[in-house]
Amino acid sequence: MSETRTPAQVLREARQQDSRTKRARVLSVVDQLLADDEPVTFTGVARAANVSHWLVYADGVREHVEAARRRQARGAANEARTGTREPAGWKVEKQLLQEDNRRLRQEAERLKGTVRRSLGQQIEQVGAADLGTRVDELTADNLRLQEERDKALASVKELTEQLSEAQDDLGSARLSLRRMIRTENHTPAEE
Repeated sequence: MSETRTPAQVLREARQQDSRTKRARVLSVVDQLLADDEPVTFTGVARAANVSHWLVYADGVREHVEAARRRQARGAANEARTGTREPAGWKVEKQLLQEDNRRLRQEAERLKGTVRRSLGQQIEQVGAADLGTRVDELTADNLRLQEERDKALASVKELTEQLSEAQDDLGSARLSLRRMIRTENHTPAEE
């Protein structure tokens, strides 16, 4: 059996998971910056990982960023001291590949946007057809209800007239009955 968790426990676990996810994202960004030979800075890492600045200075993360910065500094110092370890053509090739990667990422984002717009248009078209059908149904229902209302109003008018006539007849009948009763009460009864 699993024991039930309180809302506070669920919230605490969710915050811990969110923290782990953000920290992992920061470490991944640091590694990616190192691989791309981009400068590693606290602000740059925070921006690229889409996290707050305080997180990149937090214990366990700050050390990783500082270590990456030291590696870059040592690499730059070694290159300056010994010259480039890589052939000159490799740097050009690396720059071309980085430019291709950027271009491909932009193209992928553009294509995603196109797909999103296309799907949105398809949804709107289906929605517009359904809305047209629904408007037709509602218009027909409205006309039917108006006819029913008009018939009901005519029926009410007719019944009101019949009631008025019946009340007049009842009034006349009562009046006649009273006259008859008075007439009978005032005439001597035959024995």
